[in-house]
Amino acid sequence: MKLNIAIQGVQGSFHHQVANQYFGNSILLKECASFSDVVKSLKINDSDKAVMALENSIAGSILPNYALIDQNELHIIGEYYLDIHMNLMALKGQKIEDLKEVHSHPIALLQCMVFFNQYPHIKLVESIDTAETAQRIQRENLKGIGAVAAPIAAEMYDLEIIAAGIHTIKSNKTRFVIVKAQNKEIPKEEINKVSLKFELDDTPGSLATVLNVMNNCKLNLTKIQSLPVIETPFKYSFFVDVVFERYRYYEKAKEILEIMTTHFKVLGEYKKGIQ
Repeated sequence: MKLNIAIQGVQGSFHHQVANQYFGNSILLKECASFSDVVKSLKINDSDKAVMALENSIAGSILPNYALIDQNELHIIGEYYLDIHMNLMALKGQKIEDLKEVHSHPIALLQCMVFFNQYPHIKLVESIDTAETAQRIQRENLKGIGAVAAPIAAEMYDLEIIAAGIHTIKSNKTRFVIVKAQNKEIPKEEINKVSLKFELDDTPGSLATVLNVMNNCKLNLTKIQSLPVIETPFKYSFFVDVVFERYRYYEKAKEILEIMTTHFKVLGEYKKGIQ
């Protein structure tokens, strides 16, 4: 039985690429216009699992997705690191001098700003997805319009790559997480990474104390991200990722952190991805 996998975007997007590489090609793809629609697809059981980008090595964290996972009680069951290759593409026969506009996802455009600074005649236009623009260029036969997208998008939509690898920093990775509406338990011996969320009382040194507990329990902090608590001005939730060699190290830390923090939540226990 094929899995229904929800992604933000269309075929040829980076989310599509991750879905194929993580689950294999035998999947049914649920294309969603937004990450909110991805969540909705999971909540109404229209999809079994979903792929969501969470952070990029250049552009940083995608903060709204942290909030979506938290607020909708989703569970992170895996992660995947993808090397991102940004390419400028257009209808065949077009040259960069012919382009008046280039459309793509805002994060994709941000990652290529140094390249586009060389071409002030090109107007950069934000769109909902990298591959969606490539698809639209083919469907509407749009001349003078380019897209920034993955090589697979050029192949799928029969476009010509005018310039390859235009991202500013060549070591460009995005971390994607695999999420599910219900938790998926895997054997404890396979779990070596956990995503947590908690809040702290407004006392001096409270965060430092929490970090010391993690260190003393042999947890390696790989990510910490704060988000404002909307209902309480100047109060923050902390989202952290930790890796460890033994599950019992994490169990010990969890017992202590549940006492030390408020609104403590385990967002996911899973196997870390290969960077």
